[in-house]
Amino acid sequence: MYKIFGKPKEEPDVLPALEQLNEHLEYLEKKEKVFLKKVSEEVEKAKEFTRAKNKRAAIQCLKRKRMYEQEIENLGRYQLRIHDQMITLEGAKATTETVEALRTAAAAMKGIHKAMKIDDVDKTMDEINEQTENIKQIQNALATPVGAAADFDEDELEAELEELESAELEEQLLQPATTAPVAAQKQPARPVPRIHTAEDDELAALQAEMAL
Repeated sequence: MYKIFGKPKEEPDVLPALEQLNEHLEYLEKKEKVFLKKVSEEVEKAKEFTRAKNKRAAIQCLKRKRMYEQEIENLGRYQLRIHDQMITLEGAKATTETVEALRTAAAAMKGIHKAMKIDDVDKTMDEINEQTENIKQIQNALATPVGAAADFDEDELEAELEELESAELEEQLLQPATTAPVAAQKQPARPVPRIHTAEDDELAALQAEMAL
């Protein structure tokens, strides 16, 4: 297999390269700070020699200052180059990860295709449709009336129902128009007041004596 297509290449790991570039970038930044400090020092020395009327020494300080400034420019170009390389590597890393993700997805899709072929899907759908049709036939068979209920004539039952409805309507029409409300008919009669007699007085007197 490898003789035909060759051994698959391993994806390069860019993380070590990024770490190394980042470390060198920090080194250049520290060195830049040192040169900036030296530039300030040479400027101060040149001022002192100028006040002391030592022109030759002041010029030497300015020359060294120019050399340090040139080194600072070079360090800035180096840092820019490193930044550019780091961006390129990070982009390559993202591209590699994207390709790897797509490759994994393609392999998964290939595995799904092998596990579930179109013929198998068609066969499964045919089985589902067949079972669904069998269930419908069973439901229709259960809904069909059997025995005595199968002998009933639906038209006769409909005619009998219409006769019952007509009779009910006629009965409602024949009822008297003026009828007392049901609530009024159910009201209880008022109690008749009892007449006080002499026997009641005698009974009250007897009860009082017994109480004594």
